[in-house]
Amino acid sequence: MNASIITLWTRVRDSYWFVPSLLVVGSILLSFATTALDESLGSDWIDDIDWLSTNQPEGARAVLSTVAGSMITVAGVTFSMTILSISHTTSQIGPRLLNNFMADKANQFTLGVFISTFIYCLMVLRTVRSAESAPPGSDAVGDAVGDAVGDLAGAFVPQIAVVIGVLMAIASVGVLIFFIHHIPETIHVSNIIANVGKGINRHIDGQFPARVGEPRDEEIDRQQKLEMPDCFDSTAVQIDATTSGYLEYIDGNGLMQIACQHDLVMKIDRSPGDFVTPASLLMLVAPRERIDDDIRKELAAMFVFGVQRTTTQDLRFQINQLVEVAMRALSPGVNDPFTAISCMDWLQSALENLSARELPDSHRFDESQNLRLVATPVTFAGFASLVFDQLRPYVAADRNAALRMMTMLGDLAGQPMPLRDRRMLCRHGCALRRECDNRLTDIRTLAAIRQSYRELLKRSPSNDNPAELPNGNSP
Repeated sequence: MNASIITLWTRVRDSYWFVPSLLVVGSILLSFATTALDESLGSDWIDDIDWLSTNQPEGARAVLSTVAGSMITVAGVTFSMTILSISHTTSQIGPRLLNNFMADKANQFTLGVFISTFIYCLMVLRTVRSAESAPPGSDAVGDAVGDAVGDLAGAFVPQIAVVIGVLMAIASVGVLIFFIHHIPETIHVSNIIANVGKGINRHIDGQFPARVGEPRDEEIDRQQKLEMPDCFDSTAVQIDATTSGYLEYIDGNGLMQIACQHDLVMKIDRSPGDFVTPASLLMLVAPRERIDDDIRKELAAMFVFGVQRTTTQDLRFQINQLVEVAMRALSPGVNDPFTAISCMDWLQSALENLSARELPDSHRFDESQNLRLVATPVTFAGFASLVFDQLRPYVAADRNAALRMMTMLGDLAGQPMPLRDRRMLCRHGCALRRECDNRLTDIRTLAAIRQSYRELLKRSPSNDNPAELPNGNSP
């Protein structure tokens, strides 16, 4: 239940209609409040303010109608400009960045301001009342005059509400100017890359705690530190996916609570971002005799699926967004290495941030130090492979991009990190150098890449040279 609520809230918060809906509801409440205040105060107060004039019913209707009509027109223009920017981005940079534009709070706020101003004017417009003319067939002049005075007393113009409507229209003009400035900035490739890069760093800061002290190598690697019971595989029950789609969220706390409550041991076989089908294995749970249909349903409810990958728990998806932009930039049809270099700059920032974080252990224990949960390992090497292994075939064919990636590897190797991660970076550098030797022919370019590779090796102890490691020539 908790997993469904979290993913639902994330979808609602990032949807394009969320902020406009809040502003529309706020405008409706504001119209009720201002008209109620007008009814209690009357219109005499406005006579004491020199720069305000009393609105007659016809004038108030004209003002409110004009503001409402112009706002809904501008809202349509705003929506069209947003769709145009989205179309440009998806065609030129990549369709996976569409959600970044839909979740842009500036676009949502702009559309919400125009629509809420329109709704506010409509709600206030319905309260404006004109004085009725004298009843037909009335012969007595005195009766007609008296009736007219009584009818005029029935006229109502919400002076405060009209003034606020005019102020909202003026504010909307300022928002329109801001939006016209915001759209070109939004579709600028450097800003798109920077927004994705900042999002990755925010995700890392929120998900992984900062490391305290210097990193140290563990005697046993995380992937090899399996302490599962000897009979786990033979007594475990498979929990399969209930539908096809991308795994969006795993409620780890909920799984730990179920494991402790029923004395179970679990091994998760999937990570957020993986695509599953009803035949896909999600996890193994042991022992078999303690699991019934109700527990199966509880365990399956801890996994939430969707039709697309999201950034809720899937850091790989955000990294792949920048990798995809870099791939497109280095493709022969685009040939824009400087955009790819910008992507690598932000990827370096993300990897440096990761290198300074305590990544979660794959083994989770309860308060009595009993093994309860084994999750998919999260390692710095895995994230580095997403970047370097995917980009290397594209980078190796371009001089500027290859030199930047080799420099990036050297900068990362200079960060405080365990020895195994430095060795891993040296292997990536060795693979890049070999790929460049096969793809590039310019002697000066190859000499610069080899020199940059030697600088990378200097960042690590002498025994980290990939040539001296087993299978060191391949990452």
